[in-house]
Amino acid sequence: MNDTNERRRFTRFTFDAPAQLHQGERQWAAPVDDISLKGVLLARPAEWSAQPSATYQLRILLNDETQVSMDVELVRETPEQLAFACRQIDLDSISHLRRLVELNLGDETLLERELAALGTP
Repeated sequence: MNDTNERRRFTRFTFDAPAQLHQGERQWAAPVDDISLKGVLLARPAEWSAQPSATYQLRILLNDETQVSMDVELVRETPEQLAFACRQIDLDSISHLRRLVELNLGDETLLERELAALGTP
């Protein structure tokens, strides 16, 4: 049961979109590498400097009028990427994110299973 695929309850999919990450007065631009209902993987910005246990605000630009905004926490960092877990998301943003996941999963049963998993620890 220690296998990563068995522990992961949320399907990640490649998603190419610009994102802006904010923490206090600092901000970084970074492209999204992949996304799920529970988190996001960003390309690591060249000028990145993390603050452990800090909360960040992430804004993913879907188009000129639509964005997904969430409060995130850094959970893993490599020289190439930053992995963030979603800690809080507003209703409009989760609706947009749900639609993205639905389009990429292509199976409503899988989507419903992932949505149900959001409510479990």
